[in-house]
Amino acid sequence: MQTNPLISKPHYPILDGLRGVASVMVVAFHLFEAHSTSHLDQVINHGYLAVDFFFLLSGFVVGYAYDDRWNKMNVAGFFKRRLLRLQPMVIIGMVIGAALFYFQDSALWPTIHLVPAWKMLLVMLIGCTLIPVPLSMDIRGWQEMHPLNGPGWSLFFEYIANILYALIIRKFSKLALSILVFLAACALIQLAVTNSSGDIIGGWSLDAEQLRIGFTRVMYPFFAGLLLNRIAKLVYVKNAFLWSSLLIIIILAMPRVGDNQHLWMNGLYDSLSIIFIFPIIVFIGAGGKIIGKFSSRLCKFLGDISYPLYMTHFPLVYIYTAWVADKKPNFNHAFPIAALVFISSIVLAYASLKFYDEPIRKWLSKKVLQHS
Repeated sequence: MQTNPLISKPHYPILDGLRGVASVMVVAFHLFEAHSTSHLDQVINHGYLAVDFFFLLSGFVVGYAYDDRWNKMNVAGFFKRRLLRLQPMVIIGMVIGAALFYFQDSALWPTIHLVPAWKMLLVMLIGCTLIPVPLSMDIRGWQEMHPLNGPGWSLFFEYIANILYALIIRKFSKLALSILVFLAACALIQLAVTNSSGDIIGGWSLDAEQLRIGFTRVMYPFFAGLLLNRIAKLVYVKNAFLWSSLLIIIILAMPRVGDNQHLWMNGLYDSLSIIFIFPIIVFIGAGGKIIGKFSSRLCKFLGDISYPLYMTHFPLVYIYTAWVADKKPNFNHAFPIAALVFISSIVLAYASLKFYDEPIRKWLSKKVLQHS
């Protein structure tokens, strides 16, 4: 038990803003996904790479926040802090998913109305713990480990990476960590260029292949972010938020690379973007400074809503996707509804932040961390 609670370190405001930019791109990606016929014609084609960018950001920030604090903090204290930061939004995301579940009955998910309420609520309660549900409890039909709020799969792997860091990898020397990151990069390239889909999409099902994808997707970026924090000598880059934001938008919006006869080309794009471009973006952002009130407020707003937006938007996207499956509008006709869902997602995220996440975390911090 510690008598002096750890004081939070200053944030990297540009990195917070970049997390928000990527979250907004994820929402747009999922809305366009409802109109695509395959990965080949998806608009904002590489939006799924935002998850890998989040993993890299997390590794960098976790290293920055905790690497030099283990003489004042034990493993239990670390887990408490990470749970307090992440778990409240996991829970509200599952609750929102449950509240909106039966509104998603459609030609795409024709058995939703047959799911008994007790089973849906059981899936919600399990989801609130982030324990994956087996395929036998898939109440939607997409084989998700969290059928009420699909993005929960990435938080599952985020937690695993945090556990590995706290128990083992925080003790690695820079050399040992570099070797781990190199091997993880090799595994990532191998997965990306040989995957039958021609990309690294996946990780959300509780089966051997999807678990392999999930572990491969988290191991390189998270621990590369940790390594970057340990070895990088940051330099100032003028207009860092602008340039790093443009880079992440370009990487995520890039059209499909290659065609269905050359799937490996897109896999190579995915893996090289994660291995080389994402660390450069984080490096630029971490070394930059915010100049001007507008940029400061924008970064803060984007950073504040980034995690709530990621964790609460998908139940609304489920409803939109169901509507598209039933009505089959082209995107021009669907645009007003898509825009409404997009704006509603941001409003819901901000409301969840201000009326739930911040008060809950403040209260829990006083209860749990006051003497730890």
